[in-house]
Amino acid sequence: MDWLDFDTDNCSVQRTLDVIGDRWSALVLREVFNGVRRFDQIKEHTGVSDSVLSDRLRKLVDADVLTAREYQEPGSRRRKEYRLTDAGLDLQPVLIAMLRWGDRHRADPAGPSVDIVHRDCGAPVRAVVVCDAGHAVAQRDVRAAPGPGAKKRS
Repeated sequence: MDWLDFDTDNCSVQRTLDVIGDRWSALVLREVFNGVRRFDQIKEHTGVSDSVLSDRLRKLVDADVLTAREYQEPGSRRRKEYRLTDAGLDLQPVLIAMLRWGDRHRADPAGPSVDIVHRDCGAPVRAVVVCDAGHAVAQRDVRAAPGPGAKKRS
């Protein structure tokens, strides 16, 4: 199979990047995964502007990655906090893989700034590639094959 014979217009990687492929969307997801769910807290912790944060939150809600829930502190107006949907939770291995890559290839000399650990035993968590038969797969043992939505280039 020659990969160049196939069209890339129907690419799931591109469709994923359309949703989470910019810096601020990934950082918003990082915050929500770490329990930071309110607009002002996300803004303060990331340094993102109001307009960019509003846009990214709307985009992530529209894509069903986050859901917005209203809350109200006594004496204050109603606000929204953001929670991961099932689609959002499915992105956790992606963020863990990005974190581990950064720890390995772009680490601060003092070491990682955060450790992702298993809540039950405290061991570090990592993303692994596993085939549907349950085998751990080495990076060099993966190949691309046309899927049912693949289209030959004309």
